[in-house]
Amino acid sequence: MKNFRTFQLAVKFNRECRSLKLRGSLRDQLLRASESVALNLAEGRGKPSVKDQKRFFSIAFGSVRECQAVLTLEGLETSPIGELLDSLAAHTFKLIQNC
Repeated sequence: MKNFRTFQLAVKFNRECRSLKLRGSLRDQLLRASESVALNLAEGRGKPSVKDQKRFFSIAFGSVRECQAVLTLEGLETSPIGELLDSLAAHTFKLIQNC
């Protein structure tokens, strides 16, 4: 996984999320969604078929969108963590397109 740049971005994003001070339910939702991004990227990377890879990468992308919604609700979409998430979204979308 060390050479899987998108996964590394997801791990970095998750670590940044842990340091945010958000309202209780939104913090929990953001942490779950950011974990889902990393886990689904990892699972997709391990699948032998392109169809399965695309399915897991698509699930990861859905979780990225969920994270974007939380950051937008908190007014953080243009913050450094929002920019990191935008980069993660672009990388994840490209993975899906390349399947």
